[in-house]
Amino acid sequence: MERAVYRIIDANFNRAREAARVVEEFCRFALNSAALSERAKRLRHELSACLGKLDTGRLLSSRDTLGDIGAGRHVDKQLERSDLKDCLTAGCKRLTEALRTLTEMTQTLDRSAAQILEKLRFEAYTLEKDIFLFSEPAEKFKQVGLYVIISSNLPADIISLAQKCVAGGADCIQLRAKNINDDTLFAVAVEFVKVCKDSGVFSIINDRVDIAVAAGADGVHLGQNDLPVEQVRRLQLAPLIIGKSTHSPEQLTSTCRELPTYVSLGPIFSTITKPAAEPVGLDYVRQAAKQLVDTGIANVAIGGIAEGNVEEVLKAGAGAIAVCSAVTQARDPASACRTLKNKIIAFKKE
Repeated sequence: MERAVYRIIDANFNRAREAARVVEEFCRFALNSAALSERAKRLRHELSACLGKLDTGRLLSSRDTLGDIGAGRHVDKQLERSDLKDCLTAGCKRLTEALRTLTEMTQTLDRSAAQILEKLRFEAYTLEKDIFLFSEPAEKFKQVGLYVIISSNLPADIISLAQKCVAGGADCIQLRAKNINDDTLFAVAVEFVKVCKDSGVFSIINDRVDIAVAAGADGVHLGQNDLPVEQVRRLQLAPLIIGKSTHSPEQLTSTCRELPTYVSLGPIFSTITKPAAEPVGLDYVRQAAKQLVDTGIANVAIGGIAEGNVEEVLKAGAGAIAVCSAVTQARDPASACRTLKNKIIAFKKE
């Protein structure tokens, strides 16, 4: 029976390592996230170190691939995968199943090793959740080029502007209403979200995660003094696009540790929306673009951007462009959106 225990441990050790590698490679190549990839890699190394405490010679000696009745056994649809997400899901399930089996079997040989394996199992569950909550919104946000902010406290204006921005080709619209009673804000947010959803445009609510969740918005945008990203994820009912404002390299470094979907960079130029804010300039965009390379976090440049300077902001490394007054105060908001969107599309084709 002891030989059987070693055979089970050996088989599940191999299964767990292989699954952890799938998870790690997804984080590395699909998400481009050094942080999540490092967590998967660390789990794999801790697993190997833990099993290294057992008798390696006995593990290998117990292996009998030719005599394994499960080897070569066909299971219907076992290896069918439709996309990378399927591969990740299957990898995560194999990893936790193998870790549970390893914990059970190792209890009979080394209880301290079993305790480590149980800890790794729960780390694997948490990693799977964190990858999913980060990856789904990140994939959605890749589609965003033009991001419009509607800053108004007038419900009729908010809905009218949202309809015009949707018609003009905005990819994402943020509702920024600082001075509306909660009941009114919720009601207008519900209508705003519907306008966006009906046209396949992402809806973002500024600051208020409670309103975003209750209204069914696609995401929430946070300031530096709002709830931490981790707390927002605790409140969401489904994965939210989570953005956070940054105004300096120090804020960017700190914010990246929270793994938001995107960071806003600005204000790039002087802006009438926030006249007291000091412009950070294009150098900040250039620096941020380099800093974000291996994070999987998108960036949106904001502040004083208009038809005449949008190309230079994109050349500096902006992944998307956020505008407010350039559209919302234009004589024809839909046309202003269309002009900006065409410039963004043309730049990305070059």
